[in-house]
Amino acid sequence: MTADGVESAAGGGVEEYDGGDEGGDPIALRLEALILGAERRYTPFQAARAAGVSMDLASRFWRAMGFADIGQARALTEADVLALRRLAGLVEAGLLSEPMAVQVARSTGQTTARLADWQIDSFLEGLTEPQEPGMTRTEITYPLVELLLPELEEFLIYVWRRQLAAATGRVVQAQDDAEMVDRRLAVGFADLVGFTRLTRRLEEEELGELVEAFETTAADLVAAHGGRLIKTLGDEVLYSADDAGTAAEIGLRLIETMTNDETMPELRVGIAFGTVTTRMGDVFGTTVNLASRLTSIAPKDAVLVDQALAEELTRSGEAPKSEAEIAEAGEGAAGDGYRFALQPMWQRPVRGLGMVEPWLLRRRGG
Repeated sequence: MTADGVESAAGGGVEEYDGGDEGGDPIALRLEALILGAERRYTPFQAARAAGVSMDLASRFWRAMGFADIGQARALTEADVLALRRLAGLVEAGLLSEPMAVQVARSTGQTTARLADWQIDSFLEGLTEPQEPGMTRTEITYPLVELLLPELEEFLIYVWRRQLAAATGRVVQAQDDAEMVDRRLAVGFADLVGFTRLTRRLEEEELGELVEAFETTAADLVAAHGGRLIKTLGDEVLYSADDAGTAAEIGLRLIETMTNDETMPELRVGIAFGTVTTRMGDVFGTTVNLASRLTSIAPKDAVLVDQALAEELTRSGEAPKSEAEIAEAGEGAAGDGYRFALQPMWQRPVRGLGMVEPWLLRRRGG
Protein backbone atom coordinates (compact mmCIF):
# COMPACT_ATOMS: atom_id res chain seq x y z
CA MET A 1 0.00 0.00 0.00
CA THR A 2 2.64 2.44 -1.09
CA ALA A 3 1.67 6.08 -1.23
CA ASP A 4 3.69 6.66 -4.38
CA GLY A 5 5.49 9.95 -4.74
CA VAL A 6 5.19 10.96 -1.09
CA GLU A 7 7.63 11.46 1.72
CA SER A 8 8.98 8.20 3.07
CA ALA A 9 9.32 8.73 6.79
CA ALA A 10 10.27 5.14 7.55
CA GLY A 11 13.60 5.20 5.80
CA GLY A 12 14.35 8.82 6.51
CA GLY A 13 14.37 9.66 2.82
CA VAL A 14 12.25 12.37 1.25
CA GLU A 15 10.51 11.99 -2.06
CA GLU A 16 8.15 14.77 -3.03
CA TYR A 17 4.88 14.10 -4.78
CA ASP A 18 5.17 15.03 -8.44
CA GLY A 19 1.56 15.98 -9.06
CA GLY A 20 0.10 12.62 -10.05
CA ASP A 21 -0.13 11.65 -13.70
CA GLU A 22 0.09 15.26 -14.81
CA GLY A 23 3.53 16.76 -15.27
CA GLY A 24 5.46 13.82 -13.85
CA ASP A 25 8.64 12.49 -15.41
CA PRO A 26 7.50 9.89 -17.99
CA ILE A 27 10.35 7.46 -17.28
CA ALA A 28 9.88 7.80 -13.51
CA LEU A 29 6.16 7.10 -13.88
CA ARG A 30 6.90 4.07 -16.08
CA LEU A 31 9.35 2.75 -13.48
CA GLU A 32 6.80 3.27 -10.73
CA ALA A 33 4.10 1.44 -12.68
CA LEU A 34 6.53 -1.39 -13.44
CA ILE A 35 7.50 -1.86 -9.78
CA LEU A 36 3.97 -1.49 -8.41
CA GLY A 37 2.33 -3.47 -11.19
CA ALA A 38 -0.32 -0.79 -11.70
CA GLU A 39 -0.73 2.86 -12.55
CA ARG A 40 -1.92 5.63 -10.25
CA ARG A 41 -5.68 5.61 -10.02
CA TYR A 42 -7.04 6.53 -6.58
CA THR A 43 -6.93 9.43 -4.20
CA PRO A 44 -6.49 8.35 -0.55
CA PHE A 45 -10.20 8.92 0.07
CA GLN A 46 -11.17 6.82 -2.98
CA ALA A 47 -8.77 4.06 -1.94
CA ALA A 48 -10.20 3.93 1.58
CA ARG A 49 -13.74 3.81 0.22
CA ALA A 50 -12.85 1.08 -2.28
CA ALA A 51 -11.30 -0.96 0.53
CA GLY A 52 -14.35 -0.47 2.72
CA VAL A 53 -12.54 1.21 5.62
CA SER A 54 -12.67 4.61 7.22
CA MET A 55 -10.33 7.33 6.06
CA ASP A 56 -9.03 7.59 9.62
CA LEU A 57 -7.96 3.94 9.71
CA ALA A 58 -6.49 4.14 6.20
CA SER A 59 -4.42 7.17 7.22
CA ARG A 60 -3.15 5.36 10.33
CA PHE A 61 -2.03 2.39 8.24
CA TRP A 62 -0.31 4.58 5.63
CA ARG A 63 1.50 6.66 8.24
CA ALA A 64 2.55 3.51 10.10
CA MET A 65 4.16 2.24 6.90
CA GLY A 66 6.13 5.47 6.69
CA PHE A 67 4.24 7.42 4.03
CA ALA A 68 3.32 11.04 4.63
CA ASP A 69 -0.08 12.60 3.99
CA ILE A 70 -0.60 13.58 0.34
CA GLY A 71 -3.93 15.31 0.61
CA GLN A 72 -6.27 14.02 -2.09
CA ALA A 73 -3.73 13.59 -4.90
CA ARG A 74 -4.39 10.70 -7.28
CA ALA A 75 -1.36 8.65 -6.27
CA LEU A 76 -2.57 5.20 -5.16
CA THR A 77 -3.07 1.94 -7.04
CA GLU A 78 -5.12 -1.25 -6.88
CA ALA A 79 -2.31 -2.78 -4.82
CA ASP A 80 -2.76 -0.09 -2.17
CA VAL A 81 -6.48 -0.82 -1.97
CA LEU A 82 -5.87 -4.57 -1.72
CA ALA A 83 -3.27 -4.18 1.03
CA LEU A 84 -5.58 -1.90 3.01
CA ARG A 85 -8.44 -4.34 2.59
CA ARG A 86 -6.27 -7.23 3.81
CA LEU A 87 -5.09 -5.43 6.94
CA ALA A 88 -8.62 -4.30 7.77
CA GLY A 89 -9.90 -7.83 7.09
CA LEU A 90 -7.46 -9.29 9.64
CA VAL A 91 -8.86 -6.88 12.23
CA GLU A 92 -12.48 -7.63 11.31
CA ALA A 93 -11.83 -11.39 11.53
CA GLY A 94 -10.40 -10.99 15.02
CA LEU A 95 -6.97 -12.31 13.99
CA LEU A 96 -5.30 -9.01 14.83
CA SER A 97 -6.32 -6.15 17.06
CA GLU A 98 -6.29 -2.73 15.44
CA PRO A 99 -3.14 -1.62 17.37
CA MET A 100 -1.42 -4.86 16.35
CA ALA A 101 -2.33 -4.33 12.69
CA VAL A 102 -0.82 -0.83 12.87
CA GLN A 103 2.29 -2.34 14.46
CA VAL A 104 2.54 -4.88 11.63
CA ALA A 105 2.33 -2.03 9.12
CA ARG A 106 4.98 -0.02 10.98
CA SER A 107 7.49 -2.84 11.40
CA THR A 108 7.11 -3.92 7.78
CA GLY A 109 7.43 -0.37 6.51
CA GLN A 110 10.55 0.39 8.55
CA THR A 111 12.30 -2.82 7.55
CA THR A 112 11.52 -2.67 3.85
CA ALA A 113 12.26 1.06 3.60
CA ARG A 114 15.83 0.43 4.67
CA LEU A 115 16.14 -2.51 2.30
CA ALA A 116 14.78 -0.51 -0.62
CA ASP A 117 17.11 2.42 0.10
CA TRP A 118 20.12 0.09 0.17
CA GLN A 119 19.14 -1.60 -3.07
CA ILE A 120 18.69 1.68 -4.92
CA ASP A 121 21.69 3.49 -3.43
CA SER A 122 24.16 0.64 -3.78
CA PHE A 123 22.88 -2.24 -5.85
CA LEU A 124 21.15 -0.55 -8.79
CA GLU A 125 23.53 2.41 -8.81
CA GLY A 126 26.48 0.05 -9.13
CA LEU A 127 24.87 -2.00 -11.88
CA THR A 128 24.07 1.05 -13.99
CA GLU A 129 27.72 2.17 -14.03
CA PRO A 130 29.33 2.73 -16.43
CA GLN A 131 26.51 4.14 -18.51
CA GLU A 132 25.91 2.89 -22.01
CA PRO A 133 26.84 5.42 -24.72
CA GLY A 134 23.91 7.70 -25.45
CA MET A 135 21.76 6.40 -22.57
CA THR A 136 21.05 7.96 -19.20
CA ARG A 137 21.16 5.98 -15.97
CA THR A 138 17.37 6.25 -15.72
CA GLU A 139 16.97 4.70 -19.17
CA ILE A 140 19.25 1.83 -18.21
CA THR A 141 17.44 1.32 -14.91
CA TYR A 142 14.09 0.43 -16.48
CA PRO A 143 15.17 -2.78 -18.32
CA LEU A 144 17.40 -3.67 -15.37
CA VAL A 145 14.53 -3.43 -12.88
CA GLU A 146 12.31 -5.34 -15.29
CA LEU A 147 14.77 -8.24 -15.24
CA LEU A 148 15.63 -8.16 -11.53
CA LEU A 149 12.23 -7.42 -10.00
CA PRO A 150 10.71 -10.94 -10.14
CA GLU A 151 13.94 -12.58 -8.95
CA LEU A 152 14.43 -10.15 -6.05
CA GLU A 153 10.77 -10.51 -5.08
CA GLU A 154 11.01 -14.31 -4.93
CA PHE A 155 14.26 -14.12 -2.97
CA LEU A 156 12.74 -11.66 -0.49
CA ILE A 157 9.79 -13.98 0.13
CA TYR A 158 12.14 -16.96 0.56
CA VAL A 159 14.32 -15.18 3.14
CA TRP A 160 11.26 -13.84 4.98
CA ARG A 161 9.74 -17.32 5.23
CA ARG A 162 13.04 -18.72 6.49
CA GLN A 163 13.32 -16.01 9.12
CA LEU A 164 9.66 -16.43 10.10
CA ALA A 165 10.17 -20.18 10.56
CA ALA A 166 13.21 -19.58 12.77
CA ALA A 167 11.44 -16.94 14.86
CA THR A 168 8.35 -19.13 15.26
CA GLY A 169 10.53 -22.01 16.39
CA ARG A 170 12.08 -19.85 19.10
CA VAL A 171 8.67 -18.74 20.35
CA VAL A 172 7.12 -22.21 20.58
CA GLN A 173 10.12 -23.42 22.57
CA ALA A 174 9.49 -20.75 25.22
CA GLN A 175 8.65 -22.15 28.64
CA ASP A 176 5.49 -20.08 29.06
CA ASP A 177 3.54 -17.24 27.48
CA ALA A 178 5.48 -14.60 29.39
CA GLU A 179 8.73 -15.75 27.77
CA MET A 180 7.37 -14.89 24.34
CA VAL A 181 7.72 -11.19 25.14
CA ASP A 182 9.99 -11.03 28.22
CA ARG A 183 12.73 -13.59 27.73
CA ARG A 184 16.09 -14.33 29.31
CA LEU A 185 18.71 -13.68 26.66
CA ALA A 186 22.35 -12.74 26.32
CA VAL A 187 22.73 -9.33 24.69
CA GLY A 188 25.99 -8.04 23.24
CA PHE A 189 27.21 -4.72 21.88
CA ALA A 190 30.31 -4.36 19.73
CA ASP A 191 31.64 -0.83 19.26
CA LEU A 192 34.46 0.53 17.07
CA VAL A 193 36.94 2.58 19.12
CA GLY A 194 37.66 6.14 18.00
CA PHE A 195 34.99 6.20 15.30
CA THR A 196 34.30 9.93 15.78
CA ARG A 197 37.96 10.72 15.05
CA LEU A 198 37.80 8.51 11.97
CA THR A 199 34.86 10.48 10.60
CA ARG A 200 37.05 13.60 10.60
CA ARG A 201 40.09 11.88 9.08
CA LEU A 202 38.66 9.61 6.38
CA GLU A 203 36.99 10.56 3.15
CA GLU A 204 33.27 9.80 2.98
CA GLU A 205 33.78 6.89 0.58
CA GLU A 206 36.51 5.37 2.76
CA LEU A 207 34.35 5.74 5.86
CA GLY A 208 31.41 4.11 4.08
CA GLU A 209 33.57 1.17 3.02
CA LEU A 210 34.88 0.72 6.58
CA VAL A 211 31.37 0.76 8.07
CA GLU A 212 30.10 -1.67 5.45
CA ALA A 213 33.03 -4.03 6.06
CA PHE A 214 32.46 -3.89 9.82
CA GLU A 215 28.71 -4.49 9.57
CA THR A 216 29.14 -7.30 7.03
CA THR A 217 31.82 -9.09 9.08
CA ALA A 218 29.83 -8.72 12.30
CA ALA A 219 26.59 -9.92 10.69
CA ASP A 220 28.31 -12.98 9.21
CA LEU A 221 29.98 -13.92 12.50
CA VAL A 222 26.80 -13.46 14.54
CA ALA A 223 24.77 -15.61 12.14
CA ALA A 224 27.43 -18.29 11.72
CA HIS A 225 27.70 -18.90 15.46
CA GLY A 226 23.99 -19.02 16.21
CA GLY A 227 23.22 -15.48 17.35
CA ARG A 228 20.80 -12.92 15.96
CA LEU A 229 21.82 -9.51 14.70
CA ILE A 230 19.34 -7.02 16.16
CA LYS A 231 20.60 -3.88 14.44
CA THR A 232 23.64 -2.01 13.21
CA LEU A 233 24.36 1.62 14.08
CA GLY A 234 27.32 2.42 11.84
CA ASP A 235 30.11 2.03 14.40
CA GLU A 236 28.15 -0.34 16.64
CA VAL A 237 26.27 -3.61 16.32
CA LEU A 238 23.75 -5.12 18.73
CA TYR A 239 23.21 -8.88 18.82
CA SER A 240 21.49 -11.44 21.02
CA ALA A 241 21.80 -15.13 21.74
CA ASP A 242 19.69 -17.66 23.60
CA ASP A 243 22.57 -18.80 25.83
CA ALA A 244 25.63 -17.26 27.43
CA GLY A 245 28.15 -19.53 25.68
CA THR A 246 26.97 -18.52 22.21
CA ALA A 247 27.10 -14.82 23.07
CA ALA A 248 30.57 -15.19 24.59
CA GLU A 249 31.89 -17.05 21.54
CA ILE A 250 30.54 -14.37 19.21
CA GLY A 251 32.09 -11.57 21.28
CA LEU A 252 35.52 -13.18 21.23
CA ARG A 253 35.28 -14.04 17.54
CA LEU A 254 34.47 -10.41 16.76
CA ILE A 255 37.56 -9.23 18.65
CA GLU A 256 39.81 -11.87 17.07
CA THR A 257 38.59 -11.21 13.55
CA MET A 258 38.83 -7.42 13.75
CA THR A 259 42.26 -7.59 15.40
CA ASN A 260 43.58 -9.56 12.41
CA ASP A 261 42.28 -6.90 10.00
CA GLU A 262 44.75 -4.03 9.77
CA THR A 263 42.17 -1.76 8.17
CA MET A 264 39.91 -1.93 11.22
CA PRO A 265 40.21 0.15 14.41
CA GLU A 266 40.14 -1.49 17.83
CA LEU A 267 36.87 -2.97 19.07
CA ARG A 268 35.13 -3.11 22.44
CA VAL A 269 32.46 -5.69 23.33
CA GLY A 270 30.08 -5.76 26.28
CA ILE A 271 27.69 -8.63 27.05
CA ALA A 272 24.96 -8.97 29.69
CA PHE A 273 22.50 -11.75 30.49
CA GLY A 274 18.98 -11.36 31.81
CA THR A 275 15.36 -10.56 31.08
CA VAL A 276 14.85 -8.73 27.79
CA THR A 277 11.70 -7.25 26.30
CA THR A 278 11.35 -7.74 22.55
CA ARG A 279 9.32 -5.41 20.34
CA MET A 280 9.23 -5.23 16.54
CA GLY A 281 12.53 -7.08 16.24
CA ASP A 282 14.31 -4.83 18.74
CA VAL A 283 15.26 -5.51 22.35
CA PHE A 284 14.81 -3.29 25.41
CA GLY A 285 15.34 -3.31 29.15
CA THR A 286 17.95 -3.14 31.87
CA THR A 287 19.95 -6.02 30.40
CA VAL A 288 20.36 -4.14 27.12
CA ASN A 289 21.35 -0.95 28.95
CA LEU A 290 23.91 -2.85 31.00
CA ALA A 291 25.47 -4.42 27.89
CA SER A 292 25.79 -0.95 26.39
CA ARG A 293 27.43 0.46 29.55
CA LEU A 294 29.86 -2.48 29.71
CA THR A 295 30.88 -1.76 26.12
CA SER A 296 31.66 1.86 26.94
CA ILE A 297 34.03 0.88 29.80
CA ALA A 298 35.62 -2.18 28.16
CA PRO A 299 39.35 -2.04 27.36
CA LYS A 300 40.32 -1.93 23.71
CA ASP A 301 40.08 -5.29 21.92
CA ALA A 302 38.48 -6.89 24.98
CA VAL A 303 35.15 -8.35 26.08
CA LEU A 304 33.50 -7.38 29.37
CA VAL A 305 30.54 -9.39 30.71
CA ASP A 306 28.23 -8.88 33.66
CA GLN A 307 27.91 -11.03 36.78
CA ALA A 308 24.85 -12.86 35.46
CA LEU A 309 26.57 -13.96 32.24
CA ALA A 310 29.69 -15.02 34.18
CA GLU A 311 27.50 -17.15 36.44
CA GLU A 312 25.77 -18.73 33.41
CA LEU A 313 29.14 -19.69 31.93
CA THR A 314 30.30 -21.32 35.16
CA ARG A 315 26.94 -23.03 35.72
CA SER A 316 27.05 -24.57 32.24
CA GLY A 317 30.63 -25.73 32.74
CA GLU A 318 32.06 -23.48 30.02
CA ALA A 319 34.24 -21.46 32.39
CA PRO A 320 35.80 -22.20 35.79
CA LYS A 321 34.77 -20.22 38.81
CA SER A 322 38.42 -19.28 39.31
CA GLU A 323 41.92 -20.20 38.20
CA ALA A 324 42.35 -21.82 41.61
CA GLU A 325 39.71 -24.35 40.61
CA ILE A 326 41.84 -25.31 37.60
CA ALA A 327 44.94 -25.64 39.75
CA GLU A 328 43.13 -27.88 42.23
CA ALA A 329 41.85 -30.11 39.41
CA GLY A 330 45.42 -30.75 38.32
CA GLU A 331 47.04 -31.12 34.93
CA GLY A 332 44.99 -33.16 32.46
CA ALA A 333 41.86 -33.11 34.62
CA ALA A 334 38.35 -32.31 33.45
CA GLY A 335 39.10 -28.61 33.93
CA ASP A 336 41.04 -28.63 30.64
CA GLY A 337 37.70 -28.74 28.80
CA TYR A 338 36.72 -25.19 29.75
CA ARG A 339 36.17 -22.90 26.75
CA PHE A 340 36.44 -19.56 28.51
CA ALA A 341 38.30 -17.87 31.33
CA LEU A 342 36.84 -15.12 33.52
CA GLN A 343 38.77 -12.48 35.41
CA PRO A 344 36.90 -10.28 37.92
CA MET A 345 37.48 -6.57 37.41
CA TRP A 346 37.07 -3.60 39.72
CA GLN A 347 33.62 -2.66 40.93
CA ARG A 348 32.47 0.67 39.62
CA PRO A 349 29.31 2.78 39.57
CA VAL A 350 27.45 2.77 36.26
CA ARG A 351 25.03 5.58 35.51
CA GLY A 352 21.45 4.47 36.12
CA LEU A 353 22.46 0.94 37.17
CA GLY A 354 24.31 1.37 40.47
CA MET A 355 27.48 -0.58 41.31
CA VAL A 356 28.51 -3.13 38.70
CA GLU A 357 31.27 -5.75 38.85
CA PRO A 358 32.34 -6.56 35.29
CA TRP A 359 34.30 -9.65 34.31
CA LEU A 360 36.95 -9.78 31.62
CA LEU A 361 36.20 -12.66 29.24
CA ARG A 362 39.05 -14.49 27.54
CA ARG A 363 39.39 -17.67 25.56
CA ARG A 364 40.75 -20.48 27.74
CA GLY A 365 44.49 -20.65 27.35
CA GLY A 366 44.56 -17.26 25.56
